[in-house]
Amino acid sequence: MSPRPTTIHQFVAMRLLRTLADACPEDLCVVPEPAVMLSPQTEFDPDLVVVRMDQIGGAKFTEPPLLVVEIRSPSTALIDLNRKKAAYERFSVPSYWILNPDPPQPELTVFELRDDGYALVAKKSAPFAVGRPFAVSIDPADLTRGLRR
Repeated sequence: MSPRPTTIHQFVAMRLLRTLADACPEDLCVVPEPAVMLSPQTEFDPDLVVVRMDQIGGAKFTEPPLLVVEIRSPSTALIDLNRKKAAYERFSVPSYWILNPDPPQPELTVFELRDDGYALVAKKSAPFAVGRPFAVSIDPADLTRGLRR
């Protein structure tokens, strides 16, 4: 069993969910902590996903989400960057983000699926815009603003 996420982790997830939900088109939906069944033997519970509205309804997502977001913690850093990234790549998840909320500055790493696997398209601490799965501007510092460290 994994350790519970910290309240910082949960707070950052909520802020990112709000940012994504505010920009999300009506035919898509942002879902926190869903079960994503990648195979009969592999199921993950990512922090956030973006899916098509027609995927909403079951107990688990069995088709690839358009976006999977993992919020990194010290205990999950290597798993998020290696095991989960490889699994989401094999499952054909088009976009995979890893958010590191820890000091000195929060940082968002964005991978997008290409023909030969995931390509690193951004690793930013400063504000930037992404186009997949929809256009949205993200400022990693806004996600942790006001938190005591």
